[in-house]
Amino acid sequence: MRGVKTRGRSVNVIASGERERLLDPIDRISEILFGLIMAVTIVGSLSIATAGRDEMRTITMAALGCNLAWGLVDAVMYLIRTMSERSHNRALATRILGADEDSAYRLIAAALPEHVARIVGPAEIEGMRRRLLELQFSEHAILRPRDWLEAIGIFVLVVIATFPVVVPFLITSDAALAIRSSQAITLGMLFLAGIALGRYAAHAKPLVTGIVMAVFGAVLIAAVKALGG
Repeated sequence: MRGVKTRGRSVNVIASGERERLLDPIDRISEILFGLIMAVTIVGSLSIATAGRDEMRTITMAALGCNLAWGLVDAVMYLIRTMSERSHNRALATRILGADEDSAYRLIAAALPEHVARIVGPAEIEGMRRRLLELQFSEHAILRPRDWLEAIGIFVLVVIATFPVVVPFLITSDAALAIRSSQAITLGMLFLAGIALGRYAAHAKPLVTGIVMAVFGAVLIAAVKALGG
């Protein structure tokens, strides 16, 4: 029984433990947005008026370290979520197989997302139950080699997506130029991420979503400056 997202968690193939591909678009975009916001906050703490070579080096290393830490935490949390979901799905499948017909119906219906539960009837649920009875359960380890590769992919995605923010500090010693370039890159990436988010959400005008995200970034940069950046 291949599931879909339910109440904030991803329901995988209950019996086999398979799941959808690495991160859906909203997850990818969200990770990029969060990483950008954190990076620009750290970079924004560097004041142009007082920035020296040592200060620039410190901020650069802090931003890079922040991106690496964010990617690592995200990758670890992905493994934890995958392990938890797969264990939950196996336990749910075992309960369904050991239950009487009426109880199995209730368990399956409860596992479906609300928008799917509204449109399926007894016939569809019975089909899911029969399909589950036909599936062969595997005793594979909860975490598999592919899971580790996907976690590494998440780490790389987060780091690469936010690395451009600190590039100006690596190629110029002019603090003012580096800060302005970094902020411009951040706003541009927020704009593009906003457009991607708008397209995924099927907004009529995804360009507006991009503008909103860029404006949000500009407000954040202004707020950091006002607080002493």
